[in-house]
Amino acid sequence: MKKTIVIGSDHGGFTLKQALIKALTDWGHTVEDQGPDCTDSCDYPLFAARVVKRIKADDDALGVLICGTGQGMTMTANRLGVRAALCTNEFLARMAREHNDARILCLGERVTGQGLALAILKTFLETGFGGERHQRRIDLMDTVSE
Repeated sequence: MKKTIVIGSDHGGFTLKQALIKALTDWGHTVEDQGPDCTDSCDYPLFAARVVKRIKADDDALGVLICGTGQGMTMTANRLGVRAALCTNEFLARMAREHNDARILCLGERVTGQGLALAILKTFLETGFGGERHQRRIDLMDTVSE
C-alpha cells in the first residue's frame, strides 16, 4: 500500500535522507521533504518539529527523521507527542510498528549504512500495527504518571 511519508533531517542526516527519498519515490510513495535542503549546519529539533506537526495532521502518514545518531530526532519527536522509534535493524523496525504503532522511524546516518537503512525503512513501511493487547499498552502511555 502506497503511503505519504514525511521526512526530515539535520545536516548530519542529509545524505541518507536524499537516498531514502529516492527509494521512497521509486517504491511509489508520496514524499514530503521537510528539510533541510543542504548540508549547512542546522538544528535538528526544528526539522523534527516540522515532521511531527505534519504527522499529527494526517493519521495515515508516516514519518522518517535522520540525524547523525538518530538519538536527538527520536527524543524530540517523542517529546512532541508522536511515537518515534530509533531502529538499527529490521527486527526493531518491525516491532516498533507491530507492537508500539510507531509513526516515525528515526535513523542515524553516522551509525547505519545506506543499505541497512533502506532495509529498515522497507520493513517499517510494510509492517502494520498488531492492535489488541498492544493497544492497551499504548493507551497506558498516556495515562501512567510518576
